[in-house]
Amino acid sequence: MSSFSSFYRGKKVLVTGHTGFKGGWLVSWLKLLGAQVIGLALPPDTQPNLFEAACIGRDMTSVFGDVRDQDIVSRVFHQHSPEIVLHNAAQPLVRRSYREPVATYATNVMGTVHVLDAVRQTPAVRALVVVTSDKAYENREWFWPYREEDVMGGHDPYSSSKGCAELVSAAYRNSFFSGPDTARIATARAGNVIGGGDWSEDRLVPDLVRGISSGKPVVIRRPDSIRPWQHVLEPLRGYLLLAQRLHASGSEYAEAWNFGPREADAISVGELAARFVSTWNSGELKIEPDPSAPHEAQFLRLSTAKARARLDWKPALDLDRAIAWTTKWYQAYYRDPGSAAANTQEQIQHYSQVACP
Repeated sequence: MSSFSSFYRGKKVLVTGHTGFKGGWLVSWLKLLGAQVIGLALPPDTQPNLFEAACIGRDMTSVFGDVRDQDIVSRVFHQHSPEIVLHNAAQPLVRRSYREPVATYATNVMGTVHVLDAVRQTPAVRALVVVTSDKAYENREWFWPYREEDVMGGHDPYSSSKGCAELVSAAYRNSFFSGPDTARIATARAGNVIGGGDWSEDRLVPDLVRGISSGKPVVIRRPDSIRPWQHVLEPLRGYLLLAQRLHASGSEYAEAWNFGPREADAISVGELAARFVSTWNSGELKIEPDPSAPHEAQFLRLSTAKARARLDWKPALDLDRAIAWTTKWYQAYYRDPGSAAANTQEQIQHYSQVACP
Protein backbone atom coordinates (compact mmCIF):
# COMPACT_ATOMS: atom_id res chain seq x y z
CA MET A 1 0.00 0.00 0.00
CA SER A 2 2.79 2.41 -0.88
CA SER A 3 4.76 4.50 1.61
CA PHE A 4 1.53 5.02 3.58
CA SER A 5 2.07 1.59 5.14
CA SER A 6 5.38 2.40 6.77
CA PHE A 7 4.29 5.90 7.75
CA TYR A 8 0.88 5.26 9.34
CA ARG A 9 1.68 1.93 10.98
CA GLY A 10 1.37 2.41 14.73
CA LYS A 11 0.58 6.13 14.53
CA LYS A 12 -2.27 7.49 16.61
CA VAL A 13 -4.75 9.17 14.24
CA LEU A 14 -7.95 10.98 15.24
CA VAL A 15 -10.69 11.11 12.60
CA THR A 16 -13.69 13.31 13.28
CA GLY A 17 -16.85 12.31 11.40
CA HIS A 18 -15.87 8.62 11.31
CA THR A 19 -19.53 7.51 11.28
CA GLY A 20 -20.19 9.25 7.97
CA PHE A 21 -19.63 8.13 4.39
CA LYS A 22 -16.19 9.64 3.73
CA GLY A 23 -15.13 9.14 7.33
CA GLY A 24 -16.00 5.46 7.21
CA TRP A 25 -13.89 4.84 4.12
CA LEU A 26 -11.04 6.87 5.64
CA VAL A 27 -11.06 4.89 8.89
CA SER A 28 -11.20 1.59 6.99
CA TRP A 29 -8.11 2.61 5.04
CA LEU A 30 -6.23 3.77 8.13
CA LYS A 31 -6.93 0.49 9.92
CA LEU A 32 -5.59 -1.45 6.93
CA LEU A 33 -2.47 0.72 7.16
CA GLY A 34 -1.99 -0.31 10.78
CA ALA A 35 -2.84 3.04 12.41
CA GLN A 36 -4.29 3.34 15.90
CA VAL A 37 -7.55 5.09 15.04
CA ILE A 38 -9.74 7.18 17.31
CA GLY A 39 -13.05 8.44 15.96
CA LEU A 40 -15.26 11.28 17.19
CA ALA A 41 -18.70 11.75 15.64
CA LEU A 42 -22.42 11.67 16.16
CA PRO A 43 -24.10 8.28 15.62
CA PRO A 44 -25.10 7.58 11.99
CA ASP A 45 -28.28 9.37 10.92
CA THR A 46 -29.44 7.07 8.11
CA GLN A 47 -30.56 3.48 7.82
CA PRO A 48 -28.73 1.70 6.37
CA ASN A 49 -25.32 3.34 6.85
CA LEU A 50 -21.71 2.47 6.10
CA PHE A 51 -20.60 2.64 9.74
CA GLU A 52 -22.80 -0.27 10.78
CA ALA A 53 -22.83 -2.15 7.47
CA ALA A 54 -19.04 -2.28 7.15
CA CYS A 55 -18.33 -2.63 10.90
CA ILE A 56 -16.28 0.57 10.89
CA GLY A 57 -16.22 0.75 14.70
CA ARG A 58 -14.39 -2.56 15.00
CA ASP A 59 -10.68 -2.45 15.97
CA MET A 60 -10.68 1.26 16.76
CA THR A 61 -11.69 3.62 19.55
CA SER A 62 -15.09 5.03 18.59
CA VAL A 63 -16.45 7.97 20.58
CA PHE A 64 -19.97 9.23 19.94
CA GLY A 65 -19.91 12.97 20.52
CA ASP A 66 -20.70 16.29 18.88
CA VAL A 67 -17.95 18.62 17.63
CA ARG A 68 -20.28 21.48 18.58
CA ASP A 69 -19.55 20.55 22.21
CA GLN A 70 -16.14 22.03 23.04
CA ASP A 71 -15.84 20.05 26.28
CA ILE A 72 -16.26 16.71 24.47
CA VAL A 73 -13.74 17.68 21.78
CA SER A 74 -11.20 18.80 24.39
CA ARG A 75 -11.73 15.64 26.43
CA VAL A 76 -11.08 13.33 23.46
CA PHE A 77 -7.87 15.16 22.60
CA HIS A 78 -6.73 15.13 26.23
CA GLN A 79 -7.47 11.42 26.71
CA HIS A 80 -5.92 10.18 23.47
CA SER A 81 -3.20 12.72 22.49
CA PRO A 82 -3.33 11.95 18.75
CA GLU A 83 -0.32 12.62 16.54
CA ILE A 84 -2.36 13.23 13.37
CA VAL A 85 -5.87 14.67 13.08
CA LEU A 86 -8.15 14.42 10.05
CA HIS A 87 -11.11 16.70 10.69
CA ASN A 88 -13.93 15.38 8.54
CA ALA A 89 -17.00 15.98 10.75
CA ALA A 90 -19.55 18.25 9.09
CA GLN A 91 -23.12 18.93 8.16
CA PRO A 92 -22.44 18.03 4.50
CA LEU A 93 -25.73 18.65 2.68
CA VAL A 94 -26.62 21.80 0.76
CA ARG A 95 -30.40 21.38 0.88
CA ARG A 96 -30.39 20.54 4.59
CA SER A 97 -28.40 23.72 5.21
CA TYR A 98 -31.36 25.74 3.93
CA ARG A 99 -33.60 24.00 6.46
CA GLU A 100 -31.06 24.05 9.31
CA PRO A 101 -28.74 27.03 8.81
CA VAL A 102 -27.89 27.55 12.49
CA ALA A 103 -26.95 23.89 13.00
CA THR A 104 -24.93 23.95 9.78
CA TYR A 105 -22.85 26.95 10.85
CA ALA A 106 -22.50 25.59 14.39
CA THR A 107 -21.11 22.28 13.12
CA ASN A 108 -19.04 23.45 10.18
CA VAL A 109 -17.63 26.65 11.66
CA MET A 110 -17.64 26.32 15.45
CA GLY A 111 -16.97 22.60 15.23
CA THR A 112 -13.83 23.43 13.25
CA VAL A 113 -12.89 26.11 15.81
CA HIS A 114 -13.22 23.54 18.60
CA VAL A 115 -10.96 21.08 16.80
CA LEU A 116 -8.37 23.76 15.98
CA ASP A 117 -8.33 24.96 19.57
CA ALA A 118 -7.98 21.42 20.89
CA VAL A 119 -5.02 20.91 18.54
CA ARG A 120 -3.54 24.17 19.88
CA GLN A 121 -3.66 22.71 23.40
CA THR A 122 -2.40 19.21 22.50
CA PRO A 123 1.39 19.14 22.04
CA ALA A 124 1.31 15.60 20.64
CA VAL A 125 -0.45 16.72 17.42
CA ARG A 126 2.01 17.21 14.56
CA ALA A 127 -0.39 17.44 11.59
CA LEU A 128 -4.02 18.48 11.06
CA VAL A 129 -5.94 18.28 7.78
CA VAL A 130 -9.24 20.20 7.84
CA VAL A 131 -11.58 18.83 5.17
CA THR A 132 -13.75 21.55 3.65
CA SER A 133 -15.40 21.47 0.21
CA ASP A 134 -15.16 22.47 -3.43
CA LYS A 135 -18.23 24.59 -2.71
CA ALA A 136 -16.21 26.85 -0.39
CA TYR A 137 -15.25 29.05 -3.33
CA GLU A 138 -17.17 32.17 -4.29
CA ASN A 139 -18.86 30.57 -7.27
CA ARG A 140 -19.00 32.95 -10.21
CA GLU A 141 -20.66 30.40 -12.49
CA TRP A 142 -17.72 30.42 -14.84
CA PHE A 143 -16.41 27.49 -16.85
CA TRP A 144 -12.82 27.60 -15.55
CA PRO A 145 -11.69 25.42 -12.64
CA TYR A 146 -11.16 27.07 -9.27
CA ARG A 147 -7.63 27.31 -7.89
CA GLU A 148 -6.59 27.32 -4.24
CA GLU A 149 -5.94 31.06 -4.23
CA ASP A 150 -9.43 31.95 -5.50
CA VAL A 151 -11.79 33.78 -3.15
CA MET A 152 -13.82 31.94 -0.56
CA GLY A 153 -17.57 32.53 -0.56
CA GLY A 154 -20.74 30.51 -0.84
CA HIS A 155 -24.33 31.37 -1.77
CA ASP A 156 -26.04 28.87 0.54
CA PRO A 157 -25.37 28.22 4.25
CA TYR A 158 -23.48 24.98 3.59
CA SER A 159 -21.11 26.50 1.03
CA SER A 160 -20.65 29.66 3.09
CA SER A 161 -19.94 27.63 6.23
CA LYS A 162 -17.19 25.73 4.43
CA GLY A 163 -15.69 28.99 3.20
CA CYS A 164 -15.80 30.18 6.83
CA ALA A 165 -14.03 26.99 7.94
CA GLU A 166 -11.24 27.80 5.47
CA LEU A 167 -10.90 31.33 6.88
CA VAL A 168 -10.94 30.09 10.46
CA SER A 169 -8.26 27.50 9.67
CA ALA A 170 -6.06 30.14 8.02
CA ALA A 171 -6.46 32.48 11.01
CA TYR A 172 -5.50 29.76 13.49
CA ARG A 173 -2.58 28.70 11.30
CA ASN A 174 -1.23 32.24 11.15
CA SER A 175 -1.90 33.02 14.80
CA PHE A 176 -0.95 29.83 16.62
CA PHE A 177 0.78 27.33 14.32
CA SER A 178 3.66 29.21 12.73
CA GLY A 179 6.34 28.38 15.31
CA PRO A 180 8.94 25.62 14.79
CA ASP A 181 7.45 23.24 17.37
CA THR A 182 3.75 23.67 16.56
CA ALA A 183 1.38 21.43 14.62
CA ARG A 184 1.07 22.04 10.88
CA ILE A 185 -2.38 22.86 9.50
CA ALA A 186 -3.68 22.34 5.95
CA THR A 187 -7.13 22.44 4.39
CA ALA A 188 -8.42 20.13 1.67
CA ARG A 189 -11.18 20.75 -0.87
CA ALA A 190 -12.54 17.78 -2.81
CA GLY A 191 -15.03 17.26 -5.59
CA ASN A 192 -18.37 15.44 -5.46
CA VAL A 193 -17.46 11.99 -4.19
CA ILE A 194 -19.21 8.75 -5.08
CA GLY A 195 -18.71 5.25 -3.73
CA GLY A 196 -20.42 2.42 -1.95
CA GLY A 197 -22.14 2.96 1.37
CA ASP A 198 -23.59 6.44 0.96
CA TRP A 199 -27.29 6.65 1.85
CA SER A 200 -27.45 10.39 2.54
CA GLU A 201 -30.56 12.40 1.71
CA ASP A 202 -30.67 14.62 -1.38
CA ARG A 203 -27.54 13.20 -2.99
CA LEU A 204 -27.56 11.88 -6.52
CA VAL A 205 -26.01 8.44 -6.15
CA PRO A 206 -27.90 7.52 -2.95
CA ASP A 207 -31.12 8.68 -4.63
CA LEU A 208 -30.29 6.49 -7.64
CA VAL A 209 -29.56 3.50 -5.42
CA ARG A 210 -32.79 3.94 -3.47
CA GLY A 211 -34.78 4.22 -6.69
CA ILE A 212 -33.17 1.20 -8.32
CA SER A 213 -33.49 -0.98 -5.21
CA SER A 214 -37.16 -0.04 -4.75
CA GLY A 215 -38.11 -0.14 -8.42
CA LYS A 216 -39.17 3.52 -8.44
CA PRO A 217 -38.12 6.20 -10.94
CA VAL A 218 -35.49 8.67 -9.74
CA VAL A 219 -36.39 12.33 -10.12
CA ILE A 220 -33.53 14.50 -11.39
CA ARG A 221 -34.00 18.16 -10.38
CA ARG A 222 -30.98 19.80 -12.02
CA PRO A 223 -29.86 17.66 -14.95
CA ASP A 224 -27.62 20.34 -16.47
CA SER A 225 -25.57 21.22 -13.38
CA ILE A 226 -21.86 20.45 -13.83
CA ARG A 227 -20.01 18.80 -10.94
CA PRO A 228 -16.47 17.40 -10.46
CA TRP A 229 -17.30 13.73 -9.81
CA GLN A 230 -14.69 11.37 -8.31
CA HIS A 231 -14.51 8.13 -6.36
CA VAL A 232 -14.33 8.67 -2.61
CA LEU A 233 -10.89 7.04 -2.37
CA GLU A 234 -9.32 9.68 -4.62
CA PRO A 235 -9.50 12.65 -2.20
CA LEU A 236 -8.88 10.36 0.78
CA ARG A 237 -5.52 9.45 -0.74
CA GLY A 238 -4.90 13.17 -1.01
CA TYR A 239 -5.73 13.72 2.68
CA LEU A 240 -3.47 10.87 3.78
CA LEU A 241 -0.62 12.05 1.59
CA LEU A 242 -1.06 15.64 2.78
CA ALA A 243 -1.01 14.63 6.46
CA GLN A 244 2.13 12.61 5.84
CA ARG A 245 3.85 15.56 4.17
CA LEU A 246 2.78 17.93 6.95
CA HIS A 247 4.20 15.57 9.53
CA ALA A 248 7.47 15.07 7.69
CA SER A 249 8.12 18.45 6.09
CA GLY A 250 6.16 20.91 8.17
CA SER A 251 5.18 24.36 7.01
CA GLU A 252 6.01 23.76 3.35
CA TYR A 253 2.61 22.05 2.96
CA ALA A 254 0.60 24.00 5.54
CA GLU A 255 -1.87 25.66 3.16
CA ALA A 256 -4.97 24.90 1.06
CA TRP A 257 -5.19 22.03 -1.46
CA ASN A 258 -7.64 20.85 -4.12
CA PHE A 259 -8.23 17.16 -4.84
CA GLY A 260 -10.52 16.84 -7.84
CA PRO A 261 -11.09 14.57 -10.85
CA ARG A 262 -9.74 14.75 -14.35
CA GLU A 263 -11.16 17.67 -16.32
CA ALA A 264 -13.13 15.27 -18.54
CA ASP A 265 -14.90 13.86 -15.46
CA ALA A 266 -16.61 17.13 -14.54
CA ILE A 267 -19.92 16.31 -16.20
CA SER A 268 -23.60 17.11 -15.75
CA VAL A 269 -25.87 15.55 -13.16
CA GLY A 270 -28.02 14.10 -15.95
CA GLU A 271 -25.08 12.43 -17.67
CA LEU A 272 -23.77 10.96 -14.41
CA ALA A 273 -27.22 9.55 -13.64
CA ALA A 274 -27.53 8.06 -17.13
CA ARG A 275 -24.11 6.40 -16.88
CA PHE A 276 -24.96 5.04 -13.44
CA VAL A 277 -28.21 3.33 -14.46
CA SER A 278 -26.53 2.02 -17.62
CA THR A 279 -23.71 0.48 -15.57
CA TRP A 280 -26.15 -1.00 -13.07
CA ASN A 281 -28.29 -2.17 -15.99
CA SER A 282 -31.41 -1.08 -14.13
CA GLY A 283 -33.24 2.05 -13.09
CA GLU A 284 -35.49 4.72 -14.51
CA LEU A 285 -34.78 8.45 -14.62
CA LYS A 286 -37.43 11.14 -14.51
CA ILE A 287 -36.26 14.63 -15.44
CA GLU A 288 -38.36 17.16 -13.52
CA PRO A 289 -36.62 20.55 -13.15
CA ASP A 290 -37.91 22.38 -10.09
CA PRO A 291 -37.78 26.16 -10.57
CA SER A 292 -38.80 26.67 -6.94
CA ALA A 293 -35.90 24.61 -5.56
CA PRO A 294 -33.29 26.48 -3.48
CA HIS A 295 -30.26 27.84 -5.31
CA GLU A 296 -27.39 25.49 -6.13
CA ALA A 297 -24.35 26.28 -8.26
CA GLN A 298 -24.64 25.49 -11.97
CA PHE A 299 -20.94 25.10 -12.85
CA LEU A 300 -18.23 23.80 -10.54
CA ARG A 301 -14.77 22.56 -11.47
CA LEU A 302 -11.53 22.24 -9.51
CA SER A 303 -7.94 22.77 -10.60
CA THR A 304 -5.59 20.09 -9.27
CA ALA A 305 -2.43 21.50 -10.83
CA LYS A 306 -0.95 22.33 -7.43
CA ALA A 307 -1.49 18.84 -5.98
CA ARG A 308 -0.08 17.27 -9.14
CA ALA A 309 3.04 19.45 -9.10
CA ARG A 310 3.86 19.52 -5.40
CA LEU A 311 2.30 16.37 -3.90
CA ASP A 312 2.68 14.13 -6.95
CA TRP A 313 -1.04 13.38 -6.57
CA LYS A 314 -3.36 12.85 -9.51
CA PRO A 315 -6.61 10.93 -10.04
CA ALA A 316 -6.11 7.21 -10.51
CA LEU A 317 -9.64 6.27 -11.63
CA ASP A 318 -11.57 7.72 -14.53
CA LEU A 319 -15.25 8.36 -13.96
CA ASP A 320 -16.51 5.21 -15.70
CA ARG A 321 -14.32 3.11 -13.44
CA ALA A 322 -15.47 5.05 -10.38
CA ILE A 323 -19.09 4.39 -11.34
CA ALA A 324 -18.35 0.71 -11.94
CA TRP A 325 -16.74 0.32 -8.52
CA THR A 326 -19.66 2.13 -6.88
CA THR A 327 -22.36 0.02 -8.54
CA LYS A 328 -20.40 -3.17 -7.78
CA TRP A 329 -20.28 -2.28 -4.06
CA TYR A 330 -24.01 -1.57 -3.83
CA GLN A 331 -25.03 -4.60 -5.89
CA ALA A 332 -22.96 -6.83 -3.61
CA TYR A 333 -24.52 -5.20 -0.55
CA TYR A 334 -28.08 -5.73 -1.72
CA ARG A 335 -27.30 -9.36 -2.52
CA ASP A 336 -25.61 -9.88 0.84
CA PRO A 337 -25.57 -7.03 3.41
CA GLY A 338 -22.92 -8.92 5.36
CA SER A 339 -20.43 -8.37 2.51
CA ALA A 340 -19.96 -4.65 3.13
CA ALA A 341 -16.85 -4.81 5.31
CA ALA A 342 -15.02 -7.24 3.03
CA ASN A 343 -16.03 -5.33 -0.11
CA THR A 344 -14.88 -2.03 1.37
CA GLN A 345 -11.49 -3.45 2.31
CA GLU A 346 -11.13 -5.17 -1.06
CA GLN A 347 -11.78 -1.95 -2.97
CA ILE A 348 -9.28 -0.05 -0.81
CA GLN A 349 -6.63 -2.68 -1.45
CA HIS A 350 -7.40 -2.73 -5.17
CA TYR A 351 -7.30 1.05 -5.33
CA SER A 352 -3.96 1.10 -3.51
CA GLN A 353 -2.51 -1.21 -6.15
CA VAL A 354 -3.82 1.05 -8.93
CA ALA A 355 -2.94 4.42 -7.38
CA CYS A 356 0.21 3.56 -5.43
CA PRO A 357 1.98 0.77 -7.38
